[in-house]
Amino acid sequence: MYFTDRGIEELSTRRGEEEVSLDWLADQLRTFVDVHPEFEVAVERLATWLARLDDDED
Repeated sequence: MYFTDRGIEELSTRRGEEEVSLDWLADQLRTFVDVHPEFEVAVERLATWLARLDDDED
């Protein structure tokens, strides 16, 4: 198990029944980077990966 799995499991357990919009998620990611600028690259990579999930992988 990766260390990050604990956080993902906590998110699922605490918020798993909620529905959120992508706009809400984007706002939360922006706020997180404002508070923790050292994670800007990781958040950028995650956001880009999520945005491109449906792209063809040629």
